[in-house]
Amino acid sequence: MTTPLRRRWRLRVGAFALMTALAAGLAGCGSDGGSSPADSDDSATGAGSGDASFPRTITHDKGSTEIPAAPQRIVALDNSLVEAVVALDGNLVAGVGGYRNLDGFPAYLGDAVKDTVDVGPLESPNLEQIMLLEPDLIISATVRHDELYDTLSDIAPTVFVATTGPTWKDNIALVGEALGAEDRAAEQITAYETRAAAIGEAVNAAHDNPTVSVIRFLDGPTRIYLPHTFSGIILADMGLTRPENQRDPEEFTLEISEEQIEQAEADVIFYTTYAGGEDRKERFLANPLWERLSAVQNGAVYEVEDAIWMTSVSLQGADQVLDNMAEIFGVDAAK
Repeated sequence: MTTPLRRRWRLRVGAFALMTALAAGLAGCGSDGGSSPADSDDSATGAGSGDASFPRTITHDKGSTEIPAAPQRIVALDNSLVEAVVALDGNLVAGVGGYRNLDGFPAYLGDAVKDTVDVGPLESPNLEQIMLLEPDLIISATVRHDELYDTLSDIAPTVFVATTGPTWKDNIALVGEALGAEDRAAEQITAYETRAAAIGEAVNAAHDNPTVSVIRFLDGPTRIYLPHTFSGIILADMGLTRPENQRDPEEFTLEISEEQIEQAEADVIFYTTYAGGEDRKERFLANPLWERLSAVQNGAVYEVEDAIWMTSVSLQGADQVLDNMAEIFGVDAAK
């Protein structure tokens, strides 16, 4: 039966256009392996099951939203929020799989997303398909879909975080609150922080408190990532030292030209390359100024995966960064 909320949404987009899209969506769901309401077990247990109290009202970046019952059909419209729902064992019926140049859900999410429908792209999620899947919770971010908030709220209870970068741990906590899994969220964040501190302590003890830089090569300005970023927060949680010029607690990145390579000076340098940044990387690495950096001279420069260090913005990504750090520095992984 069509609910009043769905009737209002149909009026907004136009009845004829929507019915056409729904017909196409039904045919598509039969061929792409995605789940449909008829295929799903709405009694499935997940993060929302257990002793959590519902209904509950969630205060978030766009106001407040009442969630009448523990969510069992969740849609997440940002890759980091997809990973947050998975980390909390939520039943993710749909999500945005790729991010800019990345296609599909990350392989490391495994079977947790094998039945999840990709409703991307990020810039324009498929609203018709989302409605067809009958979610009982939609999660996104104001920085991503501010203009879609009202439309999404007409489909299902909707919760928005503000942004998806430096607030990643707060975002996981909010997702946990919306799912009725706030205890699990707190436990996982604490476990990550405990592990980060243990690995960082071992690194500092074994390598005499090294300074660390993180560089990202893009198709625009080359950036040094500062403490107020996903990777920067991980380094801070590890207790690792940043060079003096990289300690601004408010700025996100420090943009540098080839003539400013010395701004990356540190005992250890990590770098990633995003799509379109390959040529810039090659120019930087061939520059004589690069050869003067202490880390280069000491063989302490490491290329790491951009999709993990930069775009995952998740507990899963953070744990893989810690795996990298333990292996590179030759210390116990604290697992």
